[in-house]
Amino acid sequence: MSDDKIEIENITSPGRTERVNRAKYEAMRDALLAVLPDTAPGFKVPEAKAALLPLLPEALFPGGDKAGWWLKAVQLDLEAKGIIKRAPTKPVQLHLAAPGK
Repeated sequence: MSDDKIEIENITSPGRTERVNRAKYEAMRDALLAVLPDTAPGFKVPEAKAALLPLLPEALFPGGDKAGWWLKAVQLDLEAKGIIKRAPTKPVQLHLAAPGK
């Protein structure tokens, strides 16, 4: 396996994985985890995006280009892994999962 790709999951398609750019995934994951609160209900997706955009490397996301797609991909992967959770609200609100849950 090439080191420049990483396999991600999708909570809406259990058992299905996708291979994506590792550097972009890791940059978005780190930024998302840095901004999400650890209590529900958390941030609405647009709030999370606004908070994390300044944390993204300009070289990978020039002017925030494609940040929305990467945010969604990382969100669904981290939900599938149980690292983040969505509150039972509309619209979607995200927060860090409690350790051990």
